[in-house]
Order: sequence, then structure tokens, then C-alpha cells
Amino acid sequence: MTTQKPDKKLLIGIAISALCLFLLFRKIDFRKMADAFAAMDYRYLVPALVLTFVSYYLRAVRWKFLLAPIKSTRLGNLFPSTLIGYMANNLLPARLGELVRAHSLGQKEGIGTSAVFASLVLDRLCDGFTVLLVLLITFFTIKLPSGMERVQHGLVTGGYVTFALYLFVLAFLFLLRWRTEFTVKVVTRVLHPFSARLAEHAGALLVSFISGIRIPTSISGISGVAVSSLLVWATAIWPVDLMLRSFGLFLPPSASMFIMVFLVFAVMVPASPGFIGTYHIACVTALSAFQIGSEKALSIAIVIHAMGFFPVTVVGLYCLWRDKVSIRSIGVTNTEEQLREP
Repeated sequence: MTTQKPDKKLLIGIAISALCLFLLFRKIDFRKMADAFAAMDYRYLVPALVLTFVSYYLRAVRWKFLLAPIKSTRLGNLFPSTLIGYMANNLLPARLGELVRAHSLGQKEGIGTSAVFASLVLDRLCDGFTVLLVLLITFFTIKLPSGMERVQHGLVTGGYVTFALYLFVLAFLFLLRWRTEFTVKVVTRVLHPFSARLAEHAGALLVSFISGIRIPTSISGISGVAVSSLLVWATAIWPVDLMLRSFGLFLPPSASMFIMVFLVFAVMVPASPGFIGTYHIACVTALSAFQIGSEKALSIAIVIHAMGFFPVTVVGLYCLWRDKVSIRSIGVTNTEEQLREP
């Protein structure tokens, strides 16, 4: 009998999470934290919870638009699969929830997992563009307390950099879609002096990426993706504002957008399943820009994380049980499907 070695990336993620938790709790006054929770207005939890699930539903709506070039899918299948995917992201390492989400919908709609997964790549690109837009608006509109002028100036500078990056990515994707051969040649020529192997691999990856993705081309499809993307993130940011209000903090909307940007970057950092530690330290760091004490900031971070973790995990597990899907079998099924594909 052989024993499977622990995944190195998972161990690194757990170590990073442990370090973040140590840094967060080492100087915390737990009495002040208890006072912060005692003073919390819990009435804000209900609308925040409703908005959280509205955001997931809107993700399912956007997914429907993205899958339209492949097949007309049902929201009754898309929404549970979305919840299952985010549940799996909370419980499994390496963002395996995307594979679980693709498999779940593929089984229900009779679409190959690889084709569904390609739509999720586009889904993440839509998130990336929207977050860049949120970042841009935040950097130009946020007003920090007095004494934070240097940080404020740095944010404005970051806004210009973000805007330039936003335009560059849009232009690159446009050229990749409509002038694929030319764009790939330019990329390979730029990378070739550094590494011929890297240039060849990048070129092949770009061709595979753009050929495997079916982008909506109708006006209704494009506008549907754009509007739903904006609504997805509006309903994801609003609960942050409600959580701040529950702790007696009435900050402008740009503050919630600022915190959300930090949280988005936090989930990109290797961490334990559920983004424990990295999520919390990002939230506390963002709140410190508004001169909020460590104890109250950490209390807010715990509640925001719990709001995004437990409800979708519980409902996602129920959907998984209802659909009689085994996560363990997904990897095997996906591998067999890839072998069958030409």
C-alpha cells in the first residue's frame, strides 16, 4: 500500500495562512474584539446574505450568456452548478472548484467538460476586466483621512497605471481575436530573445486559448455579459458596505470598493482552502487606511469572510448531495473525457 505525499503547493499555502494568522493575532486585545462583536448590529446580516446569493445568481446569468454560442442552457442548472463550484473552491486547494463547476454543468446539460471549462476561462476574464474597472474608479474617487496624503497620491498614480493596463489588455485581446496570426508572431518575437522554448510555448498557448473560446458576438450577448458583470460586482461590494455599517462605520461606497480590491488580490495568494489568513490580513490592511483599530478591523474581516464562506458552502454541499455528484469521481471522469476527445 502506497501513501500519497502531501501536495507541496498546499503545504506552502497552509504555511502562508498560518503566518498571516500569527501576524494578525499576535498583538490583538481580545476584550476589544469581544466589545466590537457585542456592539455589532446584526440586522445588517440578512440583506448582506441576500445580496451575496443575488451575486452568485447573476454569475449564473452571465455564464448563460457566455455559453450561448455553444448551447442554450437553463438557469435552473447554471445556478446550482455555480454554487457547487464556489463551495468546492472554499473546501479544496488550487481552485479546483472551477473543474467541479464545469463537470457539474456538463453532466446536466450534456456538454463536454472541456468546452464548459473554456467558458469559465472567459468568465474569469470578465471578472478581471470588471475588477480593473473597479480598481480604476476606486483609485480616482476614494478620499482617505487626513495624514494619508502620500497614500492618496500613490492611489491616483495607481489609477493612471491601472487605466493604461486596462487599455493594453483590451487592445491585446482584440488583436488576438481578430488578428490571431499577427499577434502570436509579435509575442513570440518579443519572448524569443529570452527563451526560444518559452516563446514557442506561449504562442501555442495563445492559439489554443483563442481557438477554444467562443465569444458572444451579438449585441444582446455582449451587452448581457457587460451588464451582468457590473451587477455581479455591485452586489458583491454592497454586502461589504453593509458589514461596515453593522460595526458602526458609515464610509463612502469607494471605501467598500477599496476593501474589495484588496480581497480580490488576497485570493490570488497561495493559502489554505478557504483563503484563511490571507483574506483576513488583506481586509485588515485595507481598513487600516481609514485608521480603524486592529481589533475592530479584524472583527469586520472575520464577519465578511464568514459571510462569503459558510452560506455558499452549506448550500453548495446541499446541491452536490441533491445532484448525487461525487467530487472524488470528477477527476477520473474528466480524464476519461479528455482521452476520448480527438
